[in-house]
Amino acid sequence: MNVWLLTILLTLLATCLLDVVASLLNIRALSPTLPEEFMEVYTPTEYKTSQDYTRSLAYLSIFQTTFSTLITVFFILVGGFNFLDIWARNLAEQEIIIGLIFIGSLISLSFLIGLPFSIYSTFVIEERFGFNRTTAKTFILDILKGTLLVLLLGGPLLAVILWFFTHVGPHGWLFCWLGVVLFSLAFQFFAPILIMPLFNTFSPLEDGSLRDAIVDYALQEQFTLQGIFTMNGSKRSSKVNAFFTGFGKFKKIVFFDTLIKKLQTIEILAVLAHEMGHFKLKHMQGNMVASIIQIGVMFFLLSLFLDNQQLSVALDLENLSVHASLVLFGFLYSPINLLISILFHFISRQHEFAADKYAVETTCSAQHLISGLKKLCSANLANLTPHRFMVFLYYSHPPALERIERLKFFRSGQNQGECQDIS
Repeated sequence: MNVWLLTILLTLLATCLLDVVASLLNIRALSPTLPEEFMEVYTPTEYKTSQDYTRSLAYLSIFQTTFSTLITVFFILVGGFNFLDIWARNLAEQEIIIGLIFIGSLISLSFLIGLPFSIYSTFVIEERFGFNRTTAKTFILDILKGTLLVLLLGGPLLAVILWFFTHVGPHGWLFCWLGVVLFSLAFQFFAPILIMPLFNTFSPLEDGSLRDAIVDYALQEQFTLQGIFTMNGSKRSSKVNAFFTGFGKFKKIVFFDTLIKKLQTIEILAVLAHEMGHFKLKHMQGNMVASIIQIGVMFFLLSLFLDNQQLSVALDLENLSVHASLVLFGFLYSPINLLISILFHFISRQHEFAADKYAVETTCSAQHLISGLKKLCSANLANLTPHRFMVFLYYSHPPALERIERLKFFRSGQNQGECQDIS
């Protein structure tokens, strides 16, 4: 067996096994005893419901991961990539167009494989646990809008990448790197203005105590906000959330309408202070720089595989091409991407602790953030006792109990003499 084929198959199976093991360990880690910290916000019945929700999502993930992996392995072994490449070449003559058809077809097949799982997750699991507000019409419109965006934005970007690797030569990866970075920056700038409103309605936060508290806190921290908005998150789910979006002077804070209904003003302000901490501590800038470096490394490694005839032989491809090499490289890069994501998640968890500390120091209270965090966990049926291996692999946020313990430490260590409680 070709060594590259063996490597790809082993990578696929190992990644699948890792996901399944992490999910099974996460299920076993579910504790029947409600943590004392959450007794005030969970009833025993609600806690059991949260565990049932975690199990349901985990079993669905296990089945989906296993099914998708087996389909991919089967597709490789029966020569599916070569069949798809020949089919694309029968439809077009230019190599760039062939590449777009080839990769677009793979994306479409991947979407179709995942669609039943998405439907089941939304209309069965989320419905069963009282989260789903998505109608069939909204679900279909989201798919159509997402497809249109992929065609209008992803298609041209992919065409540029294929062109550079095809025509520029050994240094094509540098131009691809630069192009993707510029595209990513532009996307982050324009997404809140042009793209996000396609899926949700954003309304300025009404005048009142919440808006006044946010404006006062932003002035205290010398933090410029272009606007404070609410988003109709309840259109799709009853889960609660909030986020910052935009750059520089164009920063906006967005609250889900569900969050405003479930948290008190001072708790929402504490959540805002946490998010603001990420900006003040320059976490966003650091993540952006790290992401840019990661993209550059990925394109450089990709450039080393473009002329590898053995990759084509491994998958029975009759024609060596940039678009096929791009897809095959994705299989080989996945272990590296996993290691990088583990590192990024670790850094992200440390950033969350740092942002919590910033919130405590600037609001002069840990209790409001703790109570807000507890309510968020309860509203979203969060898993309170995730397995450490799952946290290590996939969690960008520390488990709630760890955050609460650290917040208590911040509270006990804060300098009350220099602190003026804004509540």
